[in-house]
Amino acid sequence: MADKWFESVAVAQRRAEKRLPKSVYAALIAGAEKGVSLADNLSAFAELGLSPHIADLPRERHFATTVMGQDLSMPVFISPTGVQAVHPDGEVAVARAAANRGVPIGLSSFASKPIEEVTAVNSQVFFQMYWSGDRDTMVQRLDRARAAGAKGIILTLDWSFSNGRDWGSPWIPEKMDLKAMIKLAPEALSRPRWFWEFIKRAHIPPLHTPNMALPGTTPPTFFGAYYEWMQSPLPTWDDIAWLIGEWNGQFLVKGVSRVDDAHRVVAAGATALSVSNHGGNNLDGTPASIRVLPSIVAAVGDDIEIILDGGIRRGSDVVKAVALGARAVMIGRAYLWGLAANGQAGVENVLDVLRGGIDATMTGIGRASLADLEPSDVIAPEGFFRTLGA
Repeated sequence: MADKWFESVAVAQRRAEKRLPKSVYAALIAGAEKGVSLADNLSAFAELGLSPHIADLPRERHFATTVMGQDLSMPVFISPTGVQAVHPDGEVAVARAAANRGVPIGLSSFASKPIEEVTAVNSQVFFQMYWSGDRDTMVQRLDRARAAGAKGIILTLDWSFSNGRDWGSPWIPEKMDLKAMIKLAPEALSRPRWFWEFIKRAHIPPLHTPNMALPGTTPPTFFGAYYEWMQSPLPTWDDIAWLIGEWNGQFLVKGVSRVDDAHRVVAAGATALSVSNHGGNNLDGTPASIRVLPSIVAAVGDDIEIILDGGIRRGSDVVKAVALGARAVMIGRAYLWGLAANGQAGVENVLDVLRGGIDATMTGIGRASLADLEPSDVIAPEGFFRTLGA
């Protein structure tokens, strides 16, 4: 329907805020401590300009690329997020939308839908893991992902269990029992369209994590899974190399900001890395991902595929990242706003907005293909970029 279409990710976010209960919306905003990194991920892209041409512009533009052995219609990858309570179809809706637009999806360990349901609707699924549990447990999760048809693994390492946000954190129940439903009822009733989507499917958000369940066991709650992760010993580089070897296929290490860490990811045998600060949800004060991207590209760009994750809200952001050396970008909150605003169609809408923005930007700077993009297409103010760990 025309009235459900939106012209930008910002409009989708405003609609999501109106549609979602306050606690669900706040959980998606997230951030850490003062929110410095959260804000920098967005403001950094606004500091970057573009160098336009006005004639002899390409009549056709080509955005297709490959990432980790997969063909992409454009350099965009759905980042893994725990889509708890945003929409009853959750990651299945996101996966369908991604398949319809020709982009892969990363599926979170903390997702609300099991991997088997997601791979049934999208053949380009990458399973995301944390270093959680013992080695036998992690091997079982790898085996399940492989059996379900996952094309690769994403290991998320940019997380330090930081505590507290200056603006406060939403209350999230351990499970949706009667006590929790009574407490959350005013929020739910204040968002009748969101509430109706769940009621008409006879589906109350269970807040469980089916992909963290071992064979024959009941899925743990979100906090049960989080507790296992918190109690697990932090990984060493030898641990990471071991996990990469156990998978023996496409493997992305997520969360690199430093040059020395990028070299270690290459040495461990990963096939890809993402430059990321976990959407500003990790160590507050970490620079925006786009600020450190060129230093990582210069150090290891010839040895490994590099994906930029953090702050992508428009097609011009995608072009800037690719021009500065990224193979593709990951999007997180952007598609969640679309999912909240209009389900699967809303995610497709977000992907269409990004594609349209990529096309318009490449037209304006006179580039016919991704391979033509160069750092000189991007105007960066003095002192914009950061080099960490060199």
